[in-house]
Amino acid sequence: MPEKLPDRIILFDSLCNLCNGWSRFILTHDKRGIFILCRVQSPAGQQLLAQLGLPLDTYETVILLERGTDGYRDYHKSEAVLRIFAQLPVPWRHLTLLRRLPVRLRNFVYDAVARNRYRLFGKRNECRLPSPGELARFLEEIDVD
Repeated sequence: MPEKLPDRIILFDSLCNLCNGWSRFILTHDKRGIFILCRVQSPAGQQLLAQLGLPLDTYETVILLERGTDGYRDYHKSEAVLRIFAQLPVPWRHLTLLRRLPVRLRNFVYDAVARNRYRLFGKRNECRLPSPGELARFLEEIDVD
């Protein structure tokens, strides 16, 4: 991954209404601005998915990329969500108590919602684009130089 990337990147499906609601939630509650959002349909999102060896046309999970001492680590499904909650202010941080549940159970619930998200929450015909005021919080392109 290029070194110039932000420390915390959340990849999300911008055609999914649930995922767009999640991105609005992040923009509202991440007062410190530590998370940068990246639409999987954007050029940056496609490049990051390719680098992770993930499909470029089907999106099954939110992905959190976090820079550590040895590079980036990717988190998927419930672990990504709980790691994000852990870095948000109270009361959202308290949701990390869900880590006490077995990962298999957490991901079973996550997968059930993910499989049915378009049916339950709807799907957009076009990608949600960041408003001018949100541009600094979105990663749309990655410089390769």
